[in-house]
Amino acid sequence: MGDSGTRKIRNICILAHVDHGKTTLADHLIAATGGGVLHPKLAGRLRFMDYLDEEQRRAITMKSSSISLHYKDYEINLIDSPGHMDFCSEVSTAARLSDGGLVLVDAVEGVHIQTHAVLRQSWIEKVTPCLVLNKIDRLISELKLSPMEAYNRLLRIVHEVNGIMSTYKSEKYLSDVDSILTGVSGEVSDENLEFIEDDEEDTFQPQKGNVAFVCALDGWGFTVNEFAEFYAAKLGASTTALQKALWGPRYFNPKTKMIVGKKGLGGGSKVRPMFVQFVLEPLWQVYHAALEPDGDKGMLDKVIKSFNLSIPPRELQNKDPKILLQAVMSRWLPLSDAVLSMVVRCMPDPIAAQSFRISRLIPKRVIPDKGVDSNVLAEVDLVRKSVEACDSSPEAPCVAFVSKMFAVSTKMLPQRGPNGEILNNFTIEGGNSESDECFLAFARIFSGVLTSGQRVFVLSALYDPLRGESMQKHVQEAELHSLYLMMGQGLKPVACARAGNVVAIRGLGQHILKSATLSSTGNCWPFSTMAFQVAPTLRVAIEPSDPADMGPFMKGLRLLNRADPFVEVTVSSRGEHVLAAAGEVHLERCIKDLKERFAKLSLEVSPPLVSYKETIDGDLSIPAEDLNLLSANSDFVEKMTPNGRCVVRVRVMKLPPTLTKVLEESSDLLSDIVGGKLGQSGKSLEIQGLSVGEDENPIELLRKRMVDALESDISCGNENDQDQIEKCKSKWLKYLRRIWALGPRQVGPNILFTSDYKREHSDGSVMIHGSPHVSLKLGLADNSNAVDMTATTSSEVTQPLYLEAESLESSVLSGFQLATAAGPLCDEPMWGLAFMVEAYLSPSSMQAGDSDPNQQSEQYGLFTGLVMTTVKDACRAAVLQRKPRLVEAMYFCELNTPTDYLGPMYAVLARRRARVLKEEMHEGSPLFTVHAYVPVAESFGFADELRRWTAGASSALLVLSHWEALPEDPFFIPKTEEEIEEFGDGSSVLPNTARKLIDAVRRRKGLPVEEKVVQHATKQRTLARKV
Repeated sequence: MGDSGTRKIRNICILAHVDHGKTTLADHLIAATGGGVLHPKLAGRLRFMDYLDEEQRRAITMKSSSISLHYKDYEINLIDSPGHMDFCSEVSTAARLSDGGLVLVDAVEGVHIQTHAVLRQSWIEKVTPCLVLNKIDRLISELKLSPMEAYNRLLRIVHEVNGIMSTYKSEKYLSDVDSILTGVSGEVSDENLEFIEDDEEDTFQPQKGNVAFVCALDGWGFTVNEFAEFYAAKLGASTTALQKALWGPRYFNPKTKMIVGKKGLGGGSKVRPMFVQFVLEPLWQVYHAALEPDGDKGMLDKVIKSFNLSIPPRELQNKDPKILLQAVMSRWLPLSDAVLSMVVRCMPDPIAAQSFRISRLIPKRVIPDKGVDSNVLAEVDLVRKSVEACDSSPEAPCVAFVSKMFAVSTKMLPQRGPNGEILNNFTIEGGNSESDECFLAFARIFSGVLTSGQRVFVLSALYDPLRGESMQKHVQEAELHSLYLMMGQGLKPVACARAGNVVAIRGLGQHILKSATLSSTGNCWPFSTMAFQVAPTLRVAIEPSDPADMGPFMKGLRLLNRADPFVEVTVSSRGEHVLAAAGEVHLERCIKDLKERFAKLSLEVSPPLVSYKETIDGDLSIPAEDLNLLSANSDFVEKMTPNGRCVVRVRVMKLPPTLTKVLEESSDLLSDIVGGKLGQSGKSLEIQGLSVGEDENPIELLRKRMVDALESDISCGNENDQDQIEKCKSKWLKYLRRIWALGPRQVGPNILFTSDYKREHSDGSVMIHGSPHVSLKLGLADNSNAVDMTATTSSEVTQPLYLEAESLESSVLSGFQLATAAGPLCDEPMWGLAFMVEAYLSPSSMQAGDSDPNQQSEQYGLFTGLVMTTVKDACRAAVLQRKPRLVEAMYFCELNTPTDYLGPMYAVLARRRARVLKEEMHEGSPLFTVHAYVPVAESFGFADELRRWTAGASSALLVLSHWEALPEDPFFIPKTEEEIEEFGDGSSVLPNTARKLIDAVRRRKGLPVEEKVVQHATKQRTLARKV
């Protein structure tokens, strides 16, 4: 199989919102072209790709799985993916291995939040999408729409999906134009030109053949092409002309036998677009003939005769009209032919796709000018070109990408090899022979030929081939045990596989944790990391019920961590084993797998550990006044070290919210910049959905984002006063030139500014000044200023004291990092704060000439620890002084509810402290869509309670949205007469939500909690009534 064979391959995935019909569609495609693994009668009911017990029980897909189909002379690798938000990581793994995506949308429910997510994913991974509008039959049988109403609904859905895609295109277009105008990238690349030209066209156009209209449950579907072919001879028009006319405002004039626009028609009121007249009306007639008691049964016979349909008499004589209807429709408009012909026609083969996707798969790196071996550089370029061309010749370098590891039972492995030889599957590599689970790699070959028994290099995402020996920890050599073609749950052994194929690989279980790049040469760039739409936010502490089972428990955790691409297993500072999952359903599945598959023991699971952050109350409408809080005449908190040598003064203010958001989102890129590792920096911007050109500098992009964020916040505060805006902006830019550090962990959303006051104080003490390290690395400050400052100060002060002050800079930094990592309210990280720390160092008594008996202890670094602790305490005290507030994470919640259950649904939302954003009714259906923000702390058990109160009629989807400060003061006590009148006094004060949350976290962490043991010290009264 050479180049022509590779062009006959299609790698596709099915993407959609939950319950929009992905697995049912996959069933029909498998029944028709899967080589007899599924009987057509069971298609849509068996859910072949959902082979896990938990998936069948819950009736949702929980993992992405692949199957190989043969359609005509094409080989189609189909990957079914989950639609639930908790398993969106599996969508990322499916999209990375695919070249095309079938985006399903329910014709009744329309576009949902997960539809946006999968369209975004396909855009990021450069996957070519086709649109499939499913459940068309519900428009006829449930909603009882007329053909014209159904057409308007379908038209609206296609417009909406095109609108989402055009948003992503315009983001790309605008960023390209910006980069050209600012001169960041010197010239427009071919790819940019293609998008600039293509932006005018809608992505999905039925007349282009990339939109299918289907009913997956009944097994029928069509594209406009099928009906164009039906009517070409009858209407005497060409198929191409009919294709263009069968969608949009095109009308058929029966008198002239011409296709005209709206203007070419007379003033008739009964004119219908051709799609309604020639496509939808015949479908409606067939449905009415079959399902309505007074339907014209002759209509079905007419369809059967016209299209020579061979239907068994048993189905024709069936008393159930639905079975008869399904028999006619599935033979007249077969679903598999409509969808797979669209896939073959509209989706690219691996050769075309990889040349288009190469900038996403292996972005161009910044190559240093000197110190690089030219032979290595030449081989690295050769490998990249082989991937771009999808070279499937045996001489080409072999490159594959493993998107995830998945566990299968050893009993499920094939007992015979590709040549019929008997295999011994129980001698598992790495000495894990006692395990019942075997790990396979879910991989796609991008270049060359992969054979079983071959030795390959396993490259992690941080590997850099140009740095040679220093990269040894990021590369391993492994031998591939065997290769399998995936058939859903089944595995078919193969001896070798060429570029463009999707395979399962055994033998990498000990070498890959979650994902990696495989290469036959070490001189290969690793593939860019996959973009996940959400982060694992739901955390629980787990431990075995019997402490003696700690060994099997730890082993089970390691297996789970490898088997799930998204789960995170960590050990907290308190020594607990913490499991982080995407949501409740994902967590339940992880715990079940751990109990029944990997560890096989009973577990104790804690209540969910909710993350909070701490900030201060700031009036963000007046950013200029906030800046005055860092000036010399503002309030500060002063602390002194126990030996009296160092006085620390701290001022604190709240950062503008947009700047905080930019810092938080760019943490990966900031860690590369601050740590000096810019080789991989392009990936972090791509993950956030920003389009980074191949020649663009990510540092300049981040600097621009920070300045833009500041400008937007300042202009929001005072829109009318232009002078005030300019004055405020110049002040902020001065501060941005003095960023000493970010915290916590060097990359957080808190800033430490250097002070601009005199270094020498009147009493002879010297200020520990610091230098704007972060500003220099971000290019916000010049290096000359810092050098001049040190030069002048070193001449003015005594040398020993100056050197000691310089050595204590790291202690001030560490104190700031400790303070921002654990705030004063409940030891949670601080969020969106700016600190200015002035630490004045006095001469020691020994330097003053006296002998000090305690001087011995200072030699061993005790003083550095004192400074660190004092800075930490001063920062925390400054936050407490400035009205501290608790910040909690918020979910964006989308609910669908029938009108009858709106009351109970709002009651559930009210109990969960939810804030309703909007509510709208679906046109032509009894469903309401409600958007709300729900605090993460209140979300546990939310879906179950909602189902219970609405008798299962409501459905909810939660996506992590943002962080939001609670407006309540946790230390509020009514003092004035008005407050006492409103809130009561003493025992009658309502419980403060913020204080309750803080106390709960403090109890969990073992911190002291201020609470009264006796709430009301009155005499106890019994309830007994003594007569």
